[in-house]
Amino acid sequence: MITYRLALPTEADTLKALLWQHGQNEWNYLTEDGVNAEFELLERGAASAVVAVQDDEIIGCSVLIDATHSPDYLNKYTHQKLMYFIGDVVVASQHGGKGIATALLQACITQARQVGAEIVLIERHEENLASAGMMRKAGFHILDTFHDPDKRSAGSQNSCILAIEL
Repeated sequence: MITYRLALPTEADTLKALLWQHGQNEWNYLTEDGVNAEFELLERGAASAVVAVQDDEIIGCSVLIDATHSPDYLNKYTHQKLMYFIGDVVVASQHGGKGIATALLQACITQARQVGAEIVLIERHEENLASAGMMRKAGFHILDTFHDPDKRSAGSQNSCILAIEL
């Protein structure tokens, strides 16, 4: 059985290791500075993480960042609504295809709703079909697609910004 809960501050290193081991691929943009900054937000309470746990092992996580600490380039999509941003979602590869990532997104959406968010944003590579599927299942829709060669080296080099209004 898989359970979902908020991550504990003591689990940061485990979550980072999971992200580095299972989150790196041609579609994802992971940098050491970016990952460290995201986990620094967790430590400061400006972000939270939801984890998927099976048999006392963390097999997935998602990071929800509040508006004031989200990337500035997202502001143009909020129309002054209280926004949260899902920074990273990762599931251990041996557990892929079980709906865990979608459940993690839904847990972030629920958490954002509970604190008064009006919109939740997330981004992905345009051609990342696995991410596209989980985001669609969680209720996200595409707001924008744009050429993003500084962040995307594979395929079309396009990023998509997606949203769910609460």
